[in-house]
Amino acid sequence: MQASLPWVFPVFVLAAWQVSSQAGWLSTRVLPEPWAVVKAFWALTVSGEIWTHVATSTWRALVGFAIGGGLGLALGLVTGTFRSAETLLDSTLQMIRNIPALALIPLVILWFGIDETAKLFLVALGVFFPVYLNTFHGIRSVDKGLIEMARSYGLSGWPLYRQVILPGAMASILVGVRFSLGLMWVLLIVAETISAQAGIGYMTMNAREFLQTDVVLVGILLYALLGKLADVAAKGLERWWLRWHPGYQPQPRT
Repeated sequence: MQASLPWVFPVFVLAAWQVSSQAGWLSTRVLPEPWAVVKAFWALTVSGEIWTHVATSTWRALVGFAIGGGLGLALGLVTGTFRSAETLLDSTLQMIRNIPALALIPLVILWFGIDETAKLFLVALGVFFPVYLNTFHGIRSVDKGLIEMARSYGLSGWPLYRQVILPGAMASILVGVRFSLGLMWVLLIVAETISAQAGIGYMTMNAREFLQTDVVLVGILLYALLGKLADVAAKGLERWWLRWHPGYQPQPRT
């Protein structure tokens, strides 16, 4: 019963949507009924077209996340650990962070053209800052008393960093990863409007040209589903890597 509770509201919305469409309260050109969306999804699945677009979008999202998240993690560790690196880099990064990724699209097209590099750059830039900021914050928030205690037991250098500082910062780093995974799909929607020849964004924009609102909704729901799957994966990583943390251990049933 408890597990089904989060699905009550979505089911209610779907039911209200279907009833409103059948009653004629909603125009099918504005918002097609759920059953029409299901039929469009099934037609795309049977033809195999949808898997091509999902595979292309997933590849772009994961490569962009690997590049941007990897750089964010590396620079967050460096600036969080070394004050000199923070002084040298952090102000510049904070200025760049305040530039909306969408405002860079004209420049990105000039720099990289309209091929895959431009799309990967936008996704990487968007996911970079949440990982960077949370890594920086996580390193700086590690309990100083814990570090001193570890030093009194003879830990120093890389062993101290690997066994005390990194585990202490891991919760904050994973918050950044989780936020970035959601942002990754949002940016991909925009990136795939830049002259894409495949991908969920291309499928959605192409359907809009032919007023296929049911296919447009399939694309939007696919983004939502993939975003939810990414969030579930991030929560799984949290539970695995922070299984030692009291806040992430299963609570006994009362």
